[in-house]
Amino acid sequence: MDEIRGDEIRGKAEGTATVPLSVLDLVTVGQGRTASQALRTSVDIARLAERRGFHRYWVAEHHSMPGVASSSPAVILAHLAAHTERIRLGSGGVMLPNHAPLVIAEQFGTLEAMAPGRIDLGLGRAPGTDGATAAALRRSDRLNEGADDFPQQLAELTRFLDDDFPDGHPYARIHAVPGPVQATAEGGVQSPARPPLWLLGSSGFSARLAGVLGLPFAFAHHFSAQNTIPALDLYRESFRPSAVLDAPYALIGVAALAADDEREARRQVLSGALSMVRLRTGRPGLVPTPEEAEAYAFSPMEREFVDGWLTNIVHGTADEVRTGLDDLAKRTGADELMITANAHGGEARLRSYELIADAYGLPTD
Repeated sequence: MDEIRGDEIRGKAEGTATVPLSVLDLVTVGQGRTASQALRTSVDIARLAERRGFHRYWVAEHHSMPGVASSSPAVILAHLAAHTERIRLGSGGVMLPNHAPLVIAEQFGTLEAMAPGRIDLGLGRAPGTDGATAAALRRSDRLNEGADDFPQQLAELTRFLDDDFPDGHPYARIHAVPGPVQATAEGGVQSPARPPLWLLGSSGFSARLAGVLGLPFAFAHHFSAQNTIPALDLYRESFRPSAVLDAPYALIGVAALAADDEREARRQVLSGALSMVRLRTGRPGLVPTPEEAEAYAFSPMEREFVDGWLTNIVHGTADEVRTGLDDLAKRTGADELMITANAHGGEARLRSYELIADAYGLPTD
């Protein structure tokens, strides 16, 4: 494996931030909004993130959820690449068991050719949906097999990306294109560079695997906060230096939303909490408006869930959010914070990222 430059993984903190700040986008669709509007909002946020000095912008793979329009990360990333110039773009993540490794290698090789040196390939082993939808995606009901085979699938994907199957392997004469084979073909001039791999997780499995392989690790703190520190500890304890990294690099996804006042921030995050209640109880839908969320009669069990959910969302004024993010970075030792804002409207999400950038004194152009 060719050594990957450190700046393709390790971010640089801007302004007064203690660690680099990045963005995770679920392309949320609110009631009364369309997927087209949500995707236009993603372009607006990506441009804002680039202009204000956020380090990277990732898109997450989800399926069969009306309020989340990010079922095809590679397609969305190609669109974002056409509307940005510098910011790193990537998947947070592509769910590897849902796809043939060769297909992912081809898709992200294409993205790398479109935006050289700007593409990250983050991989998860969960389906990003319910079991029935996962079976439809994979045309198989052997869902546990996909998770159990994750290390083997990862090894196969890496071979395709590096174009280095050994002689005699059934895939030795198969090449992911665009990819390194074009640089070695007669007359070839294409760069052999390929996107750096990240492992994503919400428990210890991928944390340990990322450490053993010497890969960067991204943890889903935004929906598995109780496992964050144990998983990061396991990653660091398991880490073995590699051609990719000489020391651990851990990013955590953080749910955060800033508004001009505390009440407005509370209104916005409550709509996301109601959306999650409905998802967890088998009633997925579009993200409700803040007005509907405020008027909703939560059952005692739902209220308990919402109170716990909101505890792990950093929200309030810009200064309050900054304090919360700084405390989280210090408590977890994370090397990078990736902020996701789940709200009904694109305006609230854009305003939140602008306010956070202002609070950290990030560049204005």
